[in-house]
Amino acid sequence: MLALLGILLVLGAVFGGFLLERGNPWVLMQPAELLIIGGSGIGIILAANSPAVIRKMIRGILAVLRPRAHGSESFLRHLRMLYEIFVYSQRAGGIMQLETDVEDPDKSVIFRNHPEFLADTETRDFVCDSLRMLVIGVTSPSELNDLMDLDIDVQRRGRHEPVNALGAVADALPGLGIVAAVLGVVITMEAIGGSPETIGQKVAAALVGTFLGILLCYGVVGPFAARLEGLCEAHSQFLHVLRIAIASFARGASPILAVEYARRSIPVELRPSFVEMEATIRRDAKIPASPKAQTEAPVHA
Repeated sequence: MLALLGILLVLGAVFGGFLLERGNPWVLMQPAELLIIGGSGIGIILAANSPAVIRKMIRGILAVLRPRAHGSESFLRHLRMLYEIFVYSQRAGGIMQLETDVEDPDKSVIFRNHPEFLADTETRDFVCDSLRMLVIGVTSPSELNDLMDLDIDVQRRGRHEPVNALGAVADALPGLGIVAAVLGVVITMEAIGGSPETIGQKVAAALVGTFLGILLCYGVVGPFAARLEGLCEAHSQFLHVLRIAIASFARGASPILAVEYARRSIPVELRPSFVEMEATIRRDAKIPASPKAQTEAPVHA
């Protein structure tokens, strides 16, 4: 929402200033210039990117217009979920008891209490695949940490593909605006000898092409690319927090210490306090009964 508000403010300031100077808004309505710039921009996207990247661009633009996915509350929910996993594995007799949970998260007695986690397939696969390596016992804590770091890096590069694509389009827009202006000048030169009013209108139409190219570059597409890049980095940071918790538990840290390691890795502006995290765990944690017990034990942080 903030991104949309910013774009509207940019457009409002530009066109508002134009109107304050008693400019004629109808002069800016040049369908031919929009066709040249917009159509060429779309053509560049289709020519330079694969269908997968184009789909990522569309999803990324929609994500920019929505509220931030991972705020303080989201971090708290995921830390609570990891705490539940760690405690359950200890009470059940070891990490191997999570085999059925990581193999089929939708039916897991733990994960089904976290629909947000199940709906985020990338995060779900990241957590379950990492825990699976511990369940089958084929990795050491340091190797698991390196494996998760590799996964985060691959996801980061994949999420930067639409950012780079949007950045390339933004860089091309001023040039496309010049192309539209040059074509307008060519048409104007053909009208030499006509009335001054006709020539003036054609010159104005040509200049609108340059104006639109620069405005779309620096006022719309460029900010969208920058915002999307910020969202990509925020998601990588989110996965990094989960990595810290899982790696800490794999090294032998207690459940509460493992999630505390993760809490300390959250950016300061989003980091919940330890009191908030502890209260959330005590109030909301739902740890299923282990196979060795018929009743759920009380939750202790």
